[in-house]
Amino acid sequence: MEVIPFPSIEEKFGILKPNSRLAVTCSPTKGVDETLELCEKLVSRGFQVTPHIAAKCVSDQKHLGSIIKKLDALNIDSIFIPGGDRPEPIGDFNNAYQLLKALRMCDHNIKAIGIAAHPEGHPDIDETILMEDLERKKDLADYIVTQMCFDADILGDWLVQINQRGIDLPVWAGLPGVIERGRLLRTSLRIGVGDSLRFLRKKSQVAAELMKSSIYHPDKLVASISEYKNIESTNLAGYHIYCFNQVEKTEKWRTETIARMQQKDPNNTI
Repeated sequence: MEVIPFPSIEEKFGILKPNSRLAVTCSPTKGVDETLELCEKLVSRGFQVTPHIAAKCVSDQKHLGSIIKKLDALNIDSIFIPGGDRPEPIGDFNNAYQLLKALRMCDHNIKAIGIAAHPEGHPDIDETILMEDLERKKDLADYIVTQMCFDADILGDWLVQINQRGIDLPVWAGLPGVIERGRLLRTSLRIGVGDSLRFLRKKSQVAAELMKSSIYHPDKLVASISEYKNIESTNLAGYHIYCFNQVEKTEKWRTETIARMQQKDPNNTI
């Protein structure tokens, strides 16, 4: 489950089981320090954390080294490296690929490095460029996390396509959690993904429905992904849930859904 380091977010984690995995986003305005501060608090409470280290929020190799020292001190062994939503980088790194290469030059204890992907496209980047970027990053990473997906067929076709291109990393599909529309819109604009949501609305009927209804539930989407004709031949590893800090509602939905699915198939998890 992905959370955003807003004030009072720590109060919402009581519903989660100890050792739960949480990803912590990186604000384009407040940067990596805010992310690591929340990660430290979560680690102290027994959670596993995956901080987002946005390339555009890292100033230089020295700054990267200080971040790694902090991660090692907290025994954090999984990170996610996106390009970042800042209009301009604060320093030497313009994109995730550059930061991934710099990370290779560092001594660290990180065991799992994630990279971003966009099965349903990006409002500012051509799809050909997106695929080429994924191909050049794949050997520097261990897993892929996608943007929020709203269309099971588009996601499934994309998963098949990347396999055919030799991109065989495990993929965690971005899944919207149980989201109140108003909060989704307010939060997405605050963290810099409002343009992406408007872009997806034009391409996806499911996204359009999300923008219309007061509360969105991802049940139909999960069912449609599991029923995709070639899903067993893809590298879909599971779901990365974008809860927009609605932790309690999303976790309640997640545990209830797992219980229902495991009645049908004991190996099913979300």
